[in-house]
Amino acid sequence: MTSKPGSPVDTTRPTRLTGPGGRVFGMRFTSTPRGARLARHLVAVRLDAWGIPYGTTAHDEIVLIAAELTANAVRHGHVPGRDFHLRLHAPAGGRCVRVEVTDTRAERLPVRPAAPDAEHPGESGRGLLLVSELAARWDWPPRRDGPGKTVWAEYALGER
Repeated sequence: MTSKPGSPVDTTRPTRLTGPGGRVFGMRFTSTPRGARLARHLVAVRLDAWGIPYGTTAHDEIVLIAAELTANAVRHGHVPGRDFHLRLHAPAGGRCVRVEVTDTRAERLPVRPAAPDAEHPGESGRGLLLVSELAARWDWPPRRDGPGKTVWAEYALGER
């Protein structure tokens, strides 16, 4: 895991901020299934520490969103030798939690999911459909500081 040269933030260490902007956790992970599992685990731990406890619907659904986005970064956004970055943000006021996953593959963009095809069931391809059902909104912009994209989803707290 490496940080961008000249970057004022060391992306190899978790970022923990609290203040008027809310709570933020960010970390870079290896673009492997193991990296995705670790990211999912740390999202679960961080949510619990932020007062969204294990076993609640909000906790489980946010962790599921993070799991899908990190798995997609590994499966579809992987570039050999490059990591993905996860950022979890709970703005002040406690109305939502935003999950952002950045990878370095610019040419593979997410496709807006359609309803599952009953005639052609598959074992994959439903991750973004699940994210779109659980999240209040989601999208992806191009990465600002290099090649790639950031896929984000916002989960509205207290609406389920």
